[in-house]
Amino acid sequence: MTGLNLPQKCGVMLLPDCTLFPQGGLPLFIFEERYRQMLTEALAEDCIFAVGRIRDDGGKQTISPVGTAGLIRASHELENGTSELLLHGVIRVRFLEWLDDKPYPRALIEPVLSEPMDSRKGEAAMATLRGSVEDGIAHLPEEVRTGVATLLDQADNPSLMADIVAQQFIHEPDLRQKILESVSPGERISLICGFFEGLKSGE
Repeated sequence: MTGLNLPQKCGVMLLPDCTLFPQGGLPLFIFEERYRQMLTEALAEDCIFAVGRIRDDGGKQTISPVGTAGLIRASHELENGTSELLLHGVIRVRFLEWLDDKPYPRALIEPVLSEPMDSRKGEAAMATLRGSVEDGIAHLPEEVRTGVATLLDQADNPSLMADIVAQQFIHEPDLRQKILESVSPGERISLICGFFEGLKSGE
């Protein structure tokens, strides 16, 4: 999905300290009436809504400016009207303006595109990231390491590899959001490698 076919406006599910990365998967249980309506309308249109992070900023709740637009991969409505679904992250989006035309959160959005890297720097960055991940999981069973290697093999560019690793391994909310908001794949990789270095040193 590119900025050409990304809707200009979409529903947004606001979740506390939740960050979804492009190419990541997020299982959701939809039970609030407003989000049930959002899901119904999304399924009837383009099957797209975004996920945004709510954070506690000194006792005041604020919404992070960047989230991820996702595609509904599967949705199952239960007898009581609630739904279980899987949202597949597609592209970073910036929330430009919050709209009040629906009972659920809805925003005017624009795509957030990654800065390009030349092929040589990109390959070096991917090799660095892969080495950092392999060092970080060296203590895990062989089948786990093999599975991670297979996952990394699916990435053909540094932006995608960084997002795959961040989705799977980074759990600290602020760091996840910082990686999501960075437009530089090199910066994302540096942040992730710093995370794995911290694990090694016990920080």
